[in-house]
Amino acid sequence: MRVLLVVPPLTGHVTPLRAVAVSLTAAGHTIAWCGPQPALSKLTGVSLFPSPHSAPIPVFPAGSSDPFDVEQRPSELRGFAALRFLWQSYLIPLADSMAPGVRAAVERFAPDVILTDQQALAGALAAKALGVPWATSATTPSELTDPLRGLPKVADWVLQLQHDLCDRHGVAPSDLRFSPHLILAFTTRELSGPPAADLPVRYVGATTSAASTVDFDGRLLDGRPLVIVTLGTSNAQAGIRFLSECNDALAAMPAVQGLIVDPTGLLPGGPVLTAERIPQVDLLARTSVLVCHGGHNTVCESLSAGVPMVLAPIRDDQSAVAQCVVAAGAGVRLRFDRALAEHVRQAVDTVLHTPGYTAAATRLGHALASAGGAEAAVRLLESLAPATEGGQPCPPTQIGI
Repeated sequence: MRVLLVVPPLTGHVTPLRAVAVSLTAAGHTIAWCGPQPALSKLTGVSLFPSPHSAPIPVFPAGSSDPFDVEQRPSELRGFAALRFLWQSYLIPLADSMAPGVRAAVERFAPDVILTDQQALAGALAAKALGVPWATSATTPSELTDPLRGLPKVADWVLQLQHDLCDRHGVAPSDLRFSPHLILAFTTRELSGPPAADLPVRYVGATTSAASTVDFDGRLLDGRPLVIVTLGTSNAQAGIRFLSECNDALAAMPAVQGLIVDPTGLLPGGPVLTAERIPQVDLLARTSVLVCHGGHNTVCESLSAGVPMVLAPIRDDQSAVAQCVVAAGAGVRLRFDRALAEHVRQAVDTVLHTPGYTAAATRLGHALASAGGAEAAVRLLESLAPATEGGQPCPPTQIGI
């Protein structure tokens, strides 16, 4: 089976598919990546110029990732203003930019199946145009739970943007977020709840993260309950105020040890540990409470370790994900733009000393692990692929150059 993985230049959307790519290759299937460069090579760990000593994986460029760097998004946008920017100024232009490259990749690689991220709409466009079976990669439950329910005018606007996109690229109008064949949801029903519509959703839980290459001196941890604070990979500048409040809160809690991930290096030194990066999965095994933004990958990593959370969602799908965690009893929620040190302290204290939060996180972690992960995703993709014989992969070296 030949599978083309189409991805946007977004870390949280690529990470789960890296594990799927490894499992597909291990099962004897041929894969290729397609997405905006140079982010594609950085996020997938695959180069346009593969080592002569490694098995080459085709990489097809689809536009430039530079105009779509998430750090360039206005950090102050919230609510409908953030949603409008996401669709009108990010996802739709990204699809238009990627579309020619994705279509060329499909024509050259001739995949049996296209696996396209929910925010890489160009993958769905190419699949529909060229008649290739396709699956949606839903790395967050937010769209599946229909966050626009009760806002019909907004929902119609999002759909019309997609219909206009389809018209520009010569395919029948449809909702490109949802494959009619298969939707791989990298979550569980226990966390996200049932889908809001009759969709072919299959829950595969969390995929295994690659081993971290980030160094951290474990001797700095002194045995007190560890509280980690992180806002993910794309919220550095937006998070300074909140991280400062967390620093003050943890400094006033001598019974716990705080560790704040501060990519900017702007937090003052003191009793709270700070680091620009951490081996997050490794440290979660030693963590009592995680304070985070509600990014779905971070949430799944925390639950997989049985760690309850204090969540302060910033934008995009984070509010929906945070609400899922709260509804499942595995965390409490704060207002990112209003929370003060005292609010953070109270929230951490509540989660730390109320056993039900840890019990719920552990239960959800077991559900994520038992859903099958990348191996389950491979089996579902195999069931989607048409019966084919043979076929040789195209030469991968310097594809698209």
